[in-house]
Amino acid sequence: MHTPPSVRRIVRQRVAAVTVSVFVAGLLIGVTGSAVAAPMPTVSQVQAKLSKLQAQVLKLDQQYDQVLQQLTSTDQRLALVNKEVSAYSGRFNAMRQQIANIAIAAYEDGNLNSSIALLTSGKPQQILNQSSILLELSAADNAQIDQFLATARQLDNTLLLEQRTKVGILELKNSLTKRRAAMNKLVNSEQALLNQLTPAQQTGLGVGGGQTTGITYTGPTSSQADKAVAFAYNKIGCPYVYGGAGPCSSGYDCSGLTSSAWASAGVSIPRTSYDQMAGLPAVELAAGDVTKYLQPGDILGFVGNSHVGIYVGGGRLIDAPHSGLSVELISLSGWYLQNLDGAVRP
Repeated sequence: MHTPPSVRRIVRQRVAAVTVSVFVAGLLIGVTGSAVAAPMPTVSQVQAKLSKLQAQVLKLDQQYDQVLQQLTSTDQRLALVNKEVSAYSGRFNAMRQQIANIAIAAYEDGNLNSSIALLTSGKPQQILNQSSILLELSAADNAQIDQFLATARQLDNTLLLEQRTKVGILELKNSLTKRRAAMNKLVNSEQALLNQLTPAQQTGLGVGGGQTTGITYTGPTSSQADKAVAFAYNKIGCPYVYGGAGPCSSGYDCSGLTSSAWASAGVSIPRTSYDQMAGLPAVELAAGDVTKYLQPGDILGFVGNSHVGIYVGGGRLIDAPHSGLSVELISLSGWYLQNLDGAVRP
């Protein structure tokens, strides 16, 4: 039986339409299946992940402070080494001229012209490597030559120390860069989790969420603790900055705020949260009411003492939370109460 061309075209169009419909339906089934296979996390699951992330951020923050302190100490050590290099270089060059005069005299007598070329190099290590040439100059000048070689050895050792210190500084700076990148990544992940929650569900979940404006300190300023508290109040609204210890334009991190507050009162305390909580006298946290024995100015430690804030009385503290937030006045409740580990009093 012969089928007209027009009929064949109609049949092909219908078959194609059916094929497309089946393909689209398959996609829809696949999308629906994926949605069912990967349901949205529950609020409690998000909160648990958020809590874990925040703990990591706070620990990294204090490790950053520790590395920053090492860098500061190493910079100071380099400054001292540079002074020693300058002093030894001056002494070495002065004595080198004296030994050169001895070498010239020996040369005029027809001896050891190679010693002159050696002394013109000005490199202590090269001179030390060929010290036997100098020791043959003159028995009468041995004491002076020995002293010159000792100075060359001091200069060479100091130059090596300078080089090692500079390498150490570079390694510390690289470590800081890596830690900052890791913290920023964690903070972004933390924010992505928070975005899955409503404002009500976010309440009390972690650091932050306090008051940052419209606050004026009207309390006493007679004691050192009062002065530390007044300082902290004055820094409310200043930005959080990794490794920051002020002034406000440079920002504060948590332990930078507490150490700066007490420094303003004339009391020097350790820089990092770990050292503050380990090195200062402990204050008892009473069962049922942790604020019972607390006094304004006490430092509170959270999450294994990886985070600190300064207690200001009335069940409140001033805290520099984390990157993206500012120094704030907040209640000792929610996350802060749940993660409170201890208190110390400078």
